[in-house]
Amino acid sequence: MDDNCTAQCEMPRYVCHKEVHALKIERIEFDIAKEDGDRETDGSATIFPAEKSYAPFKVGHEYVRKHNPKAGGYYVVYADGYESWSPADAFESGYTLM
Repeated sequence: MDDNCTAQCEMPRYVCHKEVHALKIERIEFDIAKEDGDRETDGSATIFPAEKSYAPFKVGHEYVRKHNPKAGGYYVVYADGYESWSPADAFESGYTLM
């Protein structure tokens, strides 16, 4: 870093060029305690994609805890298999459908 740079200096800029698999999330059903009794919960969630040709699928509690996914955002899978979540604005400004 330049010794003359202060807190006002702009950080280096990068452009993303990754390919990912992603589905926009229409809704999420979290496996949390409900008023229907003493049923065990596992902290997982079922994601319902906005694209109707894709079936709902379950993600584990680790994914839910780490990414806190929300409807309207994207479920993202990178080339190495890493699963993530991205807010719609950030995803749509950085990726274009191939």
